[in-house]
Amino acid sequence: MQAKVYVIRGSHACRTATLMLEHKGIPHRVRVLPTGAHPLLVRAHGFAGHSTPIRAVEGSTDRQLALLDRLGTVPALLIDGEHIQTNREIARHLERVCPQPPLFPAEPERRERVEEAERWGDEELQMAARRLLLATPMGELRERGARGRLGPLLAGSDWLRSVNARTAGRFFRADAGNVEVLLATIPPLLEKIDGWVRDGVLDADELTVADFVIAPSLALLSYRPDLDRDLADRPAGRLMDRLLADPTAAPVAAGS
Repeated sequence: MQAKVYVIRGSHACRTATLMLEHKGIPHRVRVLPTGAHPLLVRAHGFAGHSTPIRAVEGSTDRQLALLDRLGTVPALLIDGEHIQTNREIARHLERVCPQPPLFPAEPERRERVEEAERWGDEELQMAARRLLLATPMGELRERGARGRLGPLLAGSDWLRSVNARTAGRFFRADAGNVEVLLATIPPLLEKIDGWVRDGVLDADELTVADFVIAPSLALLSYRPDLDRDLADRPAGRLMDRLLADPTAAPVAAGS
């Protein structure tokens, strides 16, 4: 099985795709595309894009965001000659071509709850995390967004990262003017995740697609020092640590 996944730097959505490939044990190459040009580039690599918009901001999709969705989105997976886009489609394709280890529970009731968490994480949490980080000035992020659980955000240089954040913020209605409003939406989302962890829907002995969808969004939020501290004391933070270790954390001394 040969796989190549197209991504952009620091994307929580893209990290979900690579986590699923790693879980399945499928060897793959990661092709990093320049942020901003990636919709055109995935189209050039044979991905068809989306006939209707797949993302919404506050319940609607404006013309610019709809155009991006029609051009193409990442992650984009090329596997044995097949072109797959969106994490939900990628998850189901991987489950068909490589059933073990599974991404979905066998028990119907548990699978229903996992798919509910997957859908919520993909549609609600992912957008909330994206908008908040785009609205937050880069100088207020840990190491200006240059290093964290997802690597450098958007670009390798501080200057280009700031430019990309401002540009993307216009598409997602996120800027310094609404950062406090966006920040206020996060605590209820974390409470929901904590509840799923306590109930065993997330962070159970056997990981599922829902874990791989939700943990990268938590990792993106952790670039804000205030939310990183909050996550450290939450069940949601345990899930994040399990899947995406903090590269900036000091190593634990032997025997401590």
